[in-house]
Amino acid sequence: MNENVMSRTKAREIALHLIFEMGFQQFEPENLEERLDENIMRSLKTDAEMYAGRLSVENADYIRAVVKGVATRVDELDDAIERNAKGWKLNRLSRMTKAVLRLAIYEMRYVSDVPVGVAINEAVALDKIYDTEEAAAFINGVLGAVAREKQEKDETDA
Repeated sequence: MNENVMSRTKAREIALHLIFEMGFQQFEPENLEERLDENIMRSLKTDAEMYAGRLSVENADYIRAVVKGVATRVDELDDAIERNAKGWKLNRLSRMTKAVLRLAIYEMRYVSDVPVGVAINEAVALDKIYDTEEAAAFINGVLGAVAREKQEKDETDA
C-alpha cells in the first residue's frame, strides 16, 4: 500500500473530528464535500499530522457515509447511548465521548465492512487520544452493551 495513502484508522479519526464539530453546529453534513477537498486536507496537515496523506476514494466514501449517517441518525444513536450508559444522561457526557460513541454505534449497525470488535477497539483507542482513561473505559462498557443488544436483535431476526 502506498504510504502516502491514508489508512482507514486515520479516515475514522477525520470522521470523528467532523462528527465532533457537528456537536457545535460548525458545519452541516451537506457541506462535507468542501471539508474533504484535497486542498483543505493538505492545508490542515500543518495543524494536525493525522491529515497527512492522500485520501483514497474508498476512505473519502467511508468518511462521507459515516458522517452523513451519524447526522441523519443522531437521535437513534443517542437513544442507544442513553439506554446502554447505565446511570448516565446524555447531557452529562463530554462532546468528544458522544462523538466517539455515535461513530462507533453507527459503524456497528450500518458499516458492513467494520466488524463490531474493530468498531469498539478503534473507538476506545480514539477516545484515549482525545479524552481520559476513565472515558475510554466508559465507552468500552457502553459499546459492549450495544454489541450485546445488537447480537440479541440479530439472533431474534434470524
